[in-house]
Order: sequence, then C-alpha cells, then structure tokens
Amino acid sequence: MAERGRPRSFDRDNALHRAMMLFWEKGFQGTSMSELTTAIGINAPSLYAAFGSKDALYREAMALYEQGDGIELGRQIAEAPSAKAAVEAYLMRSAALFTRPGKPAGCMVVLSVIHGAGTSSQTGAALRDARAEAQTIIEARLRQAVEAGELPATCDPAGIASFYITVQQGMSIRARDGATLPELEAIAQSAMAAWDGLTQARS
Repeated sequence: MAERGRPRSFDRDNALHRAMMLFWEKGFQGTSMSELTTAIGINAPSLYAAFGSKDALYREAMALYEQGDGIELGRQIAEAPSAKAAVEAYLMRSAALFTRPGKPAGCMVVLSVIHGAGTSSQTGAALRDARAEAQTIIEARLRQAVEAGELPATCDPAGIASFYITVQQGMSIRARDGATLPELEAIAQSAMAAWDGLTQARS
C-alpha cells in the first residue's frame, strides 16, 4: 500500500480540528506522530509541510480550542449583570463544557500541565499565557465592579480571581478523573458560597 501523502482535497481546518481533539485527549507528549498522521490522514512529511512541526501544530490546535471554549467562557463574564454573576456563570459554564458528550473531559489548556506542554519554550510560554489570560479577565471584571461601587474598594481583585481560577482548574482535573456535571456544579456552588467573605471590605 502506498504511503499516505497529502491528498489533493486536503482540508487544513478539518485536519487541525482532528489534531486538536487528539492533543486534548492525550496531551502533547502522549500523542505520537503516528497517531497524528493517522488521525489527519497524511504522512509525516506532509504534516510538517502543512504545519511546520509538532510543536507548531500543537500551538495552532490550542489556539483553535481557545477560539471555541475560551471565547465562550469569556462571554459568560462579559455578559453577566454583576461580578458575582459573572464568576458564577464562568464556573457553571465550565462545568458544562468540561463534561460534554463527544468531547474530551476537562480543559485542554489546563490539562496541558498534567499531560506535558511540549518540547519548546515557545509552546510552554503560549500555554502559560493562555492560563493567565482567564485570571486576567476575571480580575478585570472585579476591578470594574470596584470602580462601579459594586464591590468595596478594599477587596482584593487579584486574590479573588486567583481563588476562582484555581477552583475552575481543579474542576477540569476532576472532570478528567470522571466527575459528573452535577458534581462539578456542586463544587462551583461551594466556591460561590465563599463570595461574601472574599469580597467583604477589609481594613
């Protein structure tokens, strides 16, 4: 049988989506070139010609993931009527996304820490930036609430954002370990029960 080359009808977007699903499920280090070429349907030289390298393909796959779930979660924060509602919507929507049928459990970006991010410093930096971005978005929403008088000026937006991002990242790991949607929602609600204590005025 002839080796798979790059088909004339090669669909780069579809190939990238297939690679994303594989990386999401198995991580960078857990995904072999053989698995990638089989999933995409081309041989290794054609994969390198299309994407440059395994690292570069992973970064593109991560960006594709962020364009989907990342934007969806950001929308929860942007559209909520209050800071508390924004954080709650972020956690509850995360619970739903992390447990969707037909998709790998958990967050691809968060799970990269467990799976192994990749071999290049560029890939590692891109993943760190992606993980930090979510915290930055929540912190910005909290600071907006402080400026609007919704939250006391003496609360700690950075610390609060760090707490809730840590909860969300833990939910991702729990989802990968088999936690159900109701279990993740219960974790989110427990975290929200701490809201008043976290946001109260401090001397």
